[in-house]
Amino acid sequence: MSSTLESGFATAAAALAAISMDAVDYTSIDDSSLLELARLGAVVERSARAHSALIAGEIARRSHTSLGHSGLAQAAGFRTPAEMVRVVTGSTARDAATVVTAGVLAHAAAGTSADERPWLAPVGAAVIADGLGVDAAQSIANGLGAPSSSISADQLAAAALQLCSEAAGIDPDRLFRRARELRDELDPEGIATREEARREQRALRFHRRPDGMSTVTWLLDPESAAIISDVYDRATSPRRGGPRFVEAGAADKASRIADDPRSTEQLASDVFLELVRQGADADSTQLLGSGAPSVRVVVTAAVLHERRGAAHLEGQTEPVSVETAERLACAGSTIQIPFAGGQPLDVGREHRLYTHRQRIALATRDGGCRWPGCESPPSWTEAHHIKHWARDGGRTDVADGILLCRYHHLLAHNNAWEITRDGAEYWLVPPPTVDAAQRPVAMPPRRREQHRVA
Repeated sequence: MSSTLESGFATAAAALAAISMDAVDYTSIDDSSLLELARLGAVVERSARAHSALIAGEIARRSHTSLGHSGLAQAAGFRTPAEMVRVVTGSTARDAATVVTAGVLAHAAAGTSADERPWLAPVGAAVIADGLGVDAAQSIANGLGAPSSSISADQLAAAALQLCSEAAGIDPDRLFRRARELRDELDPEGIATREEARREQRALRFHRRPDGMSTVTWLLDPESAAIISDVYDRATSPRRGGPRFVEAGAADKASRIADDPRSTEQLASDVFLELVRQGADADSTQLLGSGAPSVRVVVTAAVLHERRGAAHLEGQTEPVSVETAERLACAGSTIQIPFAGGQPLDVGREHRLYTHRQRIALATRDGGCRWPGCESPPSWTEAHHIKHWARDGGRTDVADGILLCRYHHLLAHNNAWEITRDGAEYWLVPPPTVDAAQRPVAMPPRRREQHRVA
């Protein structure tokens, strides 16, 4: 068996090596062939990484701590299996640790390892049988976490199986967020505990460099990040693809920020330095908007009434507890946005531009740019009429509005993309030049919670 596997690997490596990259003119490849090559390349990479994971997992099994210095890694002079894999393969420490972890999971599924996380056996099985990527396996493992007093290993195993079925077409970062989302759905009582654990990790480190410069590393929990990101967006968004402004005052301020000769990084540094220097009396002319940083909390009335479940801070992916939502609401103003059938009720349509209250409703519903795959937060978006104001006589109703970042808003108008609505569901229809059949693509909100708001 080992000779057959080694022979297969040698044949595959020789076949790829025989294709000289210098001899291929990638610019002459037609579009369909180029996309097919991208797909085949991903298939080859996933297969290679799956085999690499199994090999790394076996190295880890033969290097188990119970074997002491006679284990494979330590006998060869390495402290850990990951260190051995890193040196043998020439990979980074992070990549080596990831592939070893995935391999251990795979062997757990095959019954060849006494893994201490049996709830992740479906992930290991998917690595072996379905070609689940190593990074995806790591995302599921990290996102689900471990059993607790409020969630069992069997529940996590079922969630792991579901995530494996959803993994196709989802990048590892989004798969991690989906895993955290499932964990929060299964274990709402643990949200406050996990929130506090993240809060305990907050840290600011100041380091003086030999060249006279200094660096600040700031690790922020979600609540702190919501405050800082609001200020950062107000200071720099016109330089980073933020929305265009129609109101004269805001447009002038946005233009001044966009035309400032400093780099975006220098501008952000100077603004935060001035805020620290002046504290509560900081000059608000350096920021878009005015007043203290604004943190928007999205939470359903049912969660507040029952005091059970999750709230979210706009622009942040991690949930916060009901207690945090109540504390932030106590310290600021609140706006109730009634929903019906998954849609915020209309709050006015007398003008072409969406009102501030309508924008809040859209941000609550959409969570950011709704274009598939886009990660732009609400502060970077514009309200798009799915029935165009001029062309279709569209109305400024919340139901017929959708949040798009500036890039995708321009793309929709300039490249003939259309958006249709069926109740609370929105669909993106590509132009014939992209898809001759013009097959609609779903446009889900940024968080699944928006589907369930009632």
